[in-house]
Amino acid sequence: MPLHMTKIAFGAKSYKDLESWYRRGASEPKRLTTRYLPKRHEELVGGSLYWILNHALVARSQILGFSKTDDGRWNIELEPVLVRVHPQPKRAHQGWRYLKGEPPRDLAPGEDIGDALPGKLAAKLEKLALI
Repeated sequence: MPLHMTKIAFGAKSYKDLESWYRRGASEPKRLTTRYLPKRHEELVGGSLYWILNHALVARSQILGFSKTDDGRWNIELEPVLVRVHPQPKRAHQGWRYLKGEPPRDLAPGEDIGDALPGKLAAKLEKLALI
């Protein structure tokens, strides 16, 4: 079973901002630069990078691989497809982290998240065992 990672959609104020980044150069793999190659990078290939937006996991892209840049950093190469997932509360963090536990399920074609709770509120209700 592949390993997954999470990352904050830094600079995106809404899901539409994240979507627009994916639409630019839509046929080419997306690349994120990171300082260090993850120790478990081989397990991540075939897994997904889950995007955190407003304290919730909202979308994912499959991880295609890793490549070294000219300045010694590493690119995380992603499939240029953004798959919306059922929102799941997630605390913010810097950089990327391995996803622990079950990943959120993909939304089915035509399925809408409706009035999904904001991530912070959902996390508080979950702590109180109300959802």
